[in-house]
Amino acid sequence: MHQASDVEEIEKLLGRKPQGAFEVVVRKSDGGARVIRNAPFLDDGRPMPTLFWLVDPIDRRLVSQLESTGVIKEVEEIFGLPVLAQVHDKYAKERDHFIPTTYHGPKPTGGVGGTRRGIKCLHAHFAWFLAGGEDPVGKWVSEKIHSGIK
Repeated sequence: MHQASDVEEIEKLLGRKPQGAFEVVVRKSDGGARVIRNAPFLDDGRPMPTLFWLVDPIDRRLVSQLESTGVIKEVEEIFGLPVLAQVHDKYAKERDHFIPTTYHGPKPTGGVGGTRRGIKCLHAHFAWFLAGGEDPVGKWVSEKIHSGIK
């Protein structure tokens, strides 16, 4: 699923060895990894609910700065729980697309970031948006970051 050259970079960015298969799905202009798509299961067989993972340190820092202002509740109010539930359903369907129909064991649950209700983490929403997901929260994060986080 991943290129051998990506393993070392992702290990360095995460500060540990990846625990499952992944693929770099969004790259920066210099070719470095920005977002990875995780396999739905870790190497030991445990379910991995987070399909898209933001690995670029600059993106992570910017999203962390935004989260630190306490905006998660505000963003939940902006979009509302019904819209967020639809976002989680779309994400889960995209993740479940990578699970063989013949698989009969514990499966990942939840939507973006493994949650079913509200927002758990803006990083996961932004990662999915960057990877082409229809995520209004990720789009909101992108707009805030590019506007200087006001």
